[in-house]
Amino acid sequence: QVQLVESGGGLVQAGGSLRLSCAASGRAFSSYVMGWFRQAPGKERESVAAISRNGGNTYYADSVKGRFTISRGNAKNTVDLQMNSLKPEDTAVYYCAASPLVAVSTEEGAYPYWGQGTQVTVSS
Repeated sequence: QVQLVESGGGLVQAGGSLRLSCAASGRAFSSYVMGWFRQAPGKERESVAAISRNGGNTYYADSVKGRFTISRGNAKNTVDLQMNSLKPEDTAVYYCAASPLVAVSTEEGAYPYWGQGTQVTVSS
């Protein structure tokens, strides 16, 4: 198993930046595909970004392409989400998740391990 703890959320004005970090503990971090998801009030949780085990393959939702960057540090057991040019519609609780599958996935069901979430609020 792996335990995940997110940090870095907060309140930011539109156009600003935030960097989310997820710290993992437990089994070998490098054996997991990592993903970031978000859930806005009244909406379903959605995939934002994902990264392969070695960091060589990434996925981004169309809504965040060019603004968000996912990265991982296997030596430090961390996965980060750099969020630039934030918009009010990015407001949500952001979750870090880990998948033992080989392929990068956007499906919630592929991720059995989740953090508790961190709130991101973007004001207009």
